[in-house]
Amino acid sequence: MEFMPARIPDVVVIKPEVFGDDRGFFMETWEARRFAKAGIDVEFVQDNHSKSSQGVLRGLHYQIRRPQGKLVRVVAGEVFDVAVDLRRSSGTFGMWVGSFLSADNRRMLWIPPGFAHGFYVTSISTEFVYKCSAFYAPEDERSIVWNDPDLAIDWPLINGKPPTVSQKDSQGISLKDAETYP
Repeated sequence: MEFMPARIPDVVVIKPEVFGDDRGFFMETWEARRFAKAGIDVEFVQDNHSKSSQGVLRGLHYQIRRPQGKLVRVVAGEVFDVAVDLRRSSGTFGMWVGSFLSADNRRMLWIPPGFAHGFYVTSISTEFVYKCSAFYAPEDERSIVWNDPDLAIDWPLINGKPPTVSQKDSQGISLKDAETYP
């Protein structure tokens, strides 16, 4: 397994070792000792699985009082996955990092607590799975609008069309108005 720091070093792209032959493939997606050795020493408490159609954008979500670290990957299709640093004490506060994750490249992304997270579906459909380091707490959930001009995220929109977002996500606020972490 290869652990590659992203442009924001606390966000890590993980490339698993894949063993394949004419029968199919095998890969390890989580092994606590190996991740801890790479600096990701976390206990996961919840796994989630979502399916979305092309052009759907989910995010940018975070929990303010009970921040979640997330280990994300795609098991079918492809997404452009984004993490935004919301830690005011960080030298990368307000910066974002994006990575294409797909069933073909099998890469994962570690997004530590203190970041907003979102993804945009670039394939016909996708299935997205992720492990969380804290339980979902709807009363703590916050959303930053996907097209905040101050963030200027370079979403790879299909034919330049606006994404399909939930009612909740359409009411996201700008980073400058958002609750953030110390």
